[in-house]
Amino acid sequence: MKRFILVLTILGGVAAQAQTNSELTKHFEAYYQKMKEQGDAQGVINAMTHLNILKPDQKRVDTLAYIYVSEGRNLEALNTIGIEKNPNDSDMSTEVKAVALKAINQPKRALVFYEELFDRNPNPYLAYEIADLMTQTQNLAGAKAKVEYGLVNVTDDMKRAYYESQQPYEVPLKAGLTYMKALIVFNMNQTDNLDQAIGLLDDALKMAPNFSVAKLSKDALEAKKNAPAKEGE
Repeated sequence: MKRFILVLTILGGVAAQAQTNSELTKHFEAYYQKMKEQGDAQGVINAMTHLNILKPDQKRVDTLAYIYVSEGRNLEALNTIGIEKNPNDSDMSTEVKAVALKAINQPKRALVFYEELFDRNPNPYLAYEIADLMTQTQNLAGAKAKVEYGLVNVTDDMKRAYYESQQPYEVPLKAGLTYMKALIVFNMNQTDNLDQAIGLLDDALKMAPNFSVAKLSKDALEAKKNAPAKEGE
């Protein structure tokens, strides 16, 4: 009889816990919707974190990590989904890992995920990002090949944003790829390819006169070209 009462007590506790979890889930689902309507990113993060504890869901985890990245909270994004490469990762999860690792200056690790995204859906935007990372890691031949792919496949409506100045701006992606090609060509041979790199930067500026980082790069290369030769050279 005592054992029977104990079993009933345990079952009652489980049922109460299930009811409590169900009520909490409904509460945080409603809270999530409200925070989403109000555009409150931190509120959305709080709601999703509670929901992931109450009712684990991989899609929700990926979305939470994506929100962290969108808010510039890259380490929190990576702590949410990890940095391991998993063939079962969603496109969103793979993109979060790529973007977050690049943002925290881990180009080799970021490259793994950008290349995975490119394998799934090759396009000029990803070609640019991969070329940039390959240039940073001194794989200049690989970077040049990706830029050439991008230039062949880019369309006039594609744009890329730059943030190096106080005021962010956009240029045609073709101009961005041409700029990237100039950097790669110059780094392949900083003496023999100097004029070619300057010519490519000129081409980029013709497409996008507001392309300030290309203008700065061109000015730097022209200064190098016009610098007086040192004694003994």
